[in-house]
Amino acid sequence: MASIAPGLVDPRGWLERIWSSVADRGRAYADVPAASLPPLDRARRLAETLLSERGEASGAAVARALQDTLASLGAEERLGFYRFIAEGFTPDVERLRAAAEAWLASPDAATAARLADAAEPPRQELLRRMNHCPGGTAALVGMRKELLGLLRAQCDLRPLDADLRHLFASWFNRGFLELRRIDWQTPAAVLEKLIDYEAVHEIQGWDDLRRRLAADRRCFAFFHPALPGEPLIFVEVALVEGMAAAVQPLLSRDSRNGGRGGDAARADTAIFYSISNCQEGLRGISFGNFLIKQVVEELKAELPQLTRFATLSPVPGFRRWLERCLAAPPEEGAFLPEEAAALTAAAGVAEPVEAFQALTAEGWPDDPAREAALRPVLLRLAAAYLTRPNAGMGGIDPVARFHLGNGAQLERVNWLGNRAARGLQESYGIMVNYLYDREAIEANHEAFIRSGQVARSPAVEVLLTPPRPAPAGRFALGRLLGGEERGAAKAG
Repeated sequence: MASIAPGLVDPRGWLERIWSSVADRGRAYADVPAASLPPLDRARRLAETLLSERGEASGAAVARALQDTLASLGAEERLGFYRFIAEGFTPDVERLRAAAEAWLASPDAATAARLADAAEPPRQELLRRMNHCPGGTAALVGMRKELLGLLRAQCDLRPLDADLRHLFASWFNRGFLELRRIDWQTPAAVLEKLIDYEAVHEIQGWDDLRRRLAADRRCFAFFHPALPGEPLIFVEVALVEGMAAAVQPLLSRDSRNGGRGGDAARADTAIFYSISNCQEGLRGISFGNFLIKQVVEELKAELPQLTRFATLSPVPGFRRWLERCLAAPPEEGAFLPEEAAALTAAAGVAEPVEAFQALTAEGWPDDPAREAALRPVLLRLAAAYLTRPNAGMGGIDPVARFHLGNGAQLERVNWLGNRAARGLQESYGIMVNYLYDREAIEANHEAFIRSGQVARSPAVEVLLTPPRPAPAGRFALGRLLGGEERGAAKAG
């Protein structure tokens, strides 16, 4: 095992150091297939050998040899190896049948345990043993990342993906995760990964990152001992006064105080404005619910004056859903009669869908008349989209599912909360506040999980109420008023 120079910290995790030492000692006892074999054949032989090994040290040595061999394979050879373990390490049919018949004859705890044991594919044990070598966890996470990109065309690999997901759910459970605050003193290697992994609001280099780690900001991440220095998920928080309705002010690289930000001691609200999963290979393994709830407790302990904990969230599925609604037969149209009349009057065309498309043409957020015409319609539709039954057209919005499932309340729908190109494309710029009320989280969670009931504020209920007919000439007047009409819309 390589030594570490005095005064330097070994960058590897403690698990990796242990397994590296074990693998080194086990090399002399391992039955490792010859390196002269073609790489794919050698990988297959190593997999079979690994599953048959009984010694811990020799098994770790074989696992390391398999990992090194897989790293040398090309994409097509890796696909061949994935197929090999997906198709070749399945449960013994006769043993499984006998266990099933025994359970049917006597359905008790003992026969159920034997049935479960017989039903587990040997492939899962192979994956567990592959995890015993140095860097094994990272290699398996990388394997699943590649698998996820292959599944649509390679359905025969789904059993392998299911096994990896099953194992990761255990290996990455909350008990193994460590919450860390990220600040400007965090090692640069981790800070670089935050820039790379930010998936909601792109970080524009080091100056932008410094602003996001300023005195009125917080950033927290979950880490796992088997992936040292690799954040699994992180959340960015703004400490503000009042409920934030738009993201651009939060992302502004304000130069006041030398970029150090405002005074966190004056804040009464914590706004979670970005949550990013970092490891594609862990897709489907939920960390965010634990992360938000623990960060709420951390912030409350540090800043007792905080009274509100809320998100400023995108609505990524809204535009796609609305476009499907607009393509539906006229009798199932998206617009209420009074909305259709207002849209056609504003656009000067007779057909509501055509009018809506004309009003949402490029540049509409900067046109006061079009913005004013679209605002009540889109706010009501967004509220309807977020509160409709789960099974509706297109399913529930993924971000809404996450926060509502965690026990949040749909607090407010914000007009033009994100004017960036992505926000306009996904949701016509609409953003949402989900409120995490510490006293109501469990009740909201149970209601949503059991019946799909969406906890929502009176402000959202008002949006769902059909609008009154607009006064005659309202939108023509808006064109004449120009900036005044736009300013009133923003202030409302």
